[in-house]
Amino acid sequence: MQENYFADKDFTASDLEGNVLPKGEYDNCKFIQLDIPDADLSGHIFMDCTFESCNLGNSKLQGTSMKSVMFRNCKLTGLQFGDCHPFLFAVSFEDCRMEYVSFHARSMKATKFKKCQLIETDFTEADLSGSHFDECDLRGAQFNGANLEKADLRHAVGFMIDPARTRLKKAKLRLQGLPGLLAGLDLSIEP
Repeated sequence: MQENYFADKDFTASDLEGNVLPKGEYDNCKFIQLDIPDADLSGHIFMDCTFESCNLGNSKLQGTSMKSVMFRNCKLTGLQFGDCHPFLFAVSFEDCRMEYVSFHARSMKATKFKKCQLIETDFTEADLSGSHFDECDLRGAQFNGANLEKADLRHAVGFMIDPARTRLKKAKLRLQGLPGLLAGLDLSIEP
């Protein structure tokens, strides 16, 4: 069965039959205001695509390819990015709600997260070296075994990172972020 190929096309809810995004390859496409929670995007291929104001919460990503994909103002709650195809995996996020998302063991060097809620997100064993967390809320995010070398956390809040279990060499932090590194040590620090 031959898969669909779409290039340079904008998709809105009115373009979807039965609220289903057809399986296929999408090259330089834009997805605007799609409300398709629980969608099965398994095996889809997205290259140089943008998702704007979409709800993809709890969608399946088994074997999905994401090569230079931007998510802007999207609800991505519960997504398992660790299930995506690893070859050339590259994503970026801006103004996204990403609670309970998993990037477990995903290589995603220099990924940009801007103004995102990453509540209870699983970054365990992920390679986030050189990544930027600009104005992100990282409450409850898990980083055990992750590589955060040269990552920029200066404008992130709410993180708690165990330096004994996370690679942090040359990571950028502000003084206000130090409690997030010391919390696991059970210290009593006074001003």
